[in-house]
Amino acid sequence: MPDSVGYAWLRENFEIETVQQSPVVTRIGPSRIVRWIDGVEHRIVVEQQRPEATLSAHLTFALKNEGVDLELLSRLFAEVAPDDLEAWIRREPTGQYARRAGFFYEWITGKRLDVPDVVFGNYVEALDPAHDVTLMRSTNVTRWRVRDNLLGSPQFCTTVRRTAAVESMLAYDIAARVDELEGQFGSDILMRSAVWLSLKESRASFAIENEGDQEDRIRRFAAVIGARTGNGADPTTPEQLLHLQKEILGKKATNYGFRKSPIFVGERQSYGEHVHYIGPHWEQVEALLQGLNEMKERSRGINSIVRASLLSFGFVYIHPMVDGNGRISRFLINDVLRRDGVLRAPYILPVSATLQDKGFRPHNYDFALERFSQPLMERYREDWRFGAEQIGEDGVPYNLEFDSYEDALHAWKFPNLTSHVEFMGAVVKHTLEHEMRIEAQYLKMHHAARVAVKNVIEAPDPIVDRIIRAVRENNGTLSGKLRKEVPLLEDEERGLRVVEAIRDAFPWLPKPSATEGTPQAPKESDDLSFE
Repeated sequence: MPDSVGYAWLRENFEIETVQQSPVVTRIGPSRIVRWIDGVEHRIVVEQQRPEATLSAHLTFALKNEGVDLELLSRLFAEVAPDDLEAWIRREPTGQYARRAGFFYEWITGKRLDVPDVVFGNYVEALDPAHDVTLMRSTNVTRWRVRDNLLGSPQFCTTVRRTAAVESMLAYDIAARVDELEGQFGSDILMRSAVWLSLKESRASFAIENEGDQEDRIRRFAAVIGARTGNGADPTTPEQLLHLQKEILGKKATNYGFRKSPIFVGERQSYGEHVHYIGPHWEQVEALLQGLNEMKERSRGINSIVRASLLSFGFVYIHPMVDGNGRISRFLINDVLRRDGVLRAPYILPVSATLQDKGFRPHNYDFALERFSQPLMERYREDWRFGAEQIGEDGVPYNLEFDSYEDALHAWKFPNLTSHVEFMGAVVKHTLEHEMRIEAQYLKMHHAARVAVKNVIEAPDPIVDRIIRAVRENNGTLSGKLRKEVPLLEDEERGLRVVEAIRDAFPWLPKPSATEGTPQAPKESDDLSFE
């Protein structure tokens, strides 16, 4: 007799192969044990808990003990005849698990079961709020006496388990952390940092895509971040996405708009091809994007980090645009936080900088994306190839051929983004408590150095900033080149006073009496004139 129960039994009995592992896997064993392996909860239950070998018994066990696995349910309901579900519901017309099964069948498939409406029994939640993150306000579905508290719609809906890491993130107060930074460094310094943080976010966002040398594009994206974050119309509607894409890409891009051709993330090299991720078929994009927008509207009022995570990662997995998807997806993080009122203007969280921070790894952006993309590509490893080159309706040449767009749609529509929310919570916390603090500390020291240098010489801010940068880069001394650039520093006493002023402001710079190596300086931003 097989030892699998619940969703694992359904997988084996109905030969269902999913992209994503169920968040809970249960088997029969000699004693009760729970182990966590790579984010999956593996449970051992005793023989007395084994359900009967029927669809209704194991689906009851799964809904009762393992939560809701939307991708598996979507694939299951595409395989089983509705007769078994209808017979179960007629046997248990008021049973909460039969009602929930009937609700999920009709919600996922859009088909109506041949059973009467439920007229008795208390309303039950579609998702268990103790197990999953749910809507603040559910909708009563009178046919099943079920409260629809799902985050999204049948076109696109994610699930997020209430793991310990998610619970910790749900309690994290972004506004309170910003207030603490203001209290420590002053609102003026923190406001000044907002200018630089927009540029830093832009530069890091390009670095993620290995385009860190594109200075004009970096500054253009920074301007978009500064001007558009939290302002104007909703950026995720089709019309506004087109406007946002054009602002980000500028006037010299070769292609704009929604894609009408295959898209993948990967590379072709002399020794072969490697594809990290394949996006949905372009004909599926409109419905998926509409579903993403419905989820954004339905989820108003829940934790903003959750909303930012779902919108950002959901967008990048749909990959709807012909170009600019990564930058738009990361822009949406700050936009959601700003519109939800937890991050007030003009502050920007440089989350992309955290994603590039070696101190934050191995939990980097690629690692988070691979939680979905890697099992997707493993599931369909034999279903893609490069063939003859074609030109898409969007004018983009392509030669990727993928055979399983419809089958993969079960996963694209219903991703479990628990690990992504955990990741984004860690990113936001690191950004606020490390990246922004480092920037504020640097700006405070830079401002002190600027004031002190101006007490020695009279010069415009760009010249003073150049002196400060040069002394820092020269380990706390004046170089001959700098003396020639600024003749006032040729005077030995004046030059020494300038150097001392800068050393006092930046305590890691070596003092004149230092005989050992230079202390390690904390990470700094590039110089920027703020006035």
